[in-house]
Amino acid sequence: MAFLRLAIMTIFMLAYLLTSPINAQAETLSFSHAQLKNRDFSGRDLVGSGFANANMEGANFENADVRGAVFSASILRNANLKGTNFSSGLLDQADFAKADLSDALLVETILLRSTFDFVNIDGADFTDAIMDGGQRKWLCTKAKGTNSKTGVETRVSLECD
Repeated sequence: MAFLRLAIMTIFMLAYLLTSPINAQAETLSFSHAQLKNRDFSGRDLVGSGFANANMEGANFENADVRGAVFSASILRNANLKGTNFSSGLLDQADFAKADLSDALLVETILLRSTFDFVNIDGADFTDAIMDGGQRKWLCTKAKGTNSKTGVETRVSLECD
């Protein structure tokens, strides 16, 4: 069942990334393999941009729109991700240690093999996110709050007991 769900979401993500129109005002950029420590991306519209294998330790993405962006194998330690919209993004193998994901939107994201040590997820919305069972279990131990944009409780979005 989990494999089927992962396969369907992967196909959906690929179709979305290949066919979705990009907002004309969005900056679709590639920052893959870049050193972006402490950079300020707050409030930016970066829909569909690439951040794969980038080092963004301490970066500020507060209230940025990065829907459909690729953050595969990126470092986001100590990053300010408060209110960031990661929906439909690829965030697999990302390092979110000590990051602030409060009120972030992670709807329909792929988070497989990402790490969340000492992360703040208060009010984050993980509805339909694909993640490892161990990740979900760990995040459920710290889940609280309600997302201000969707009105969804963090525990409900994570499908905690």
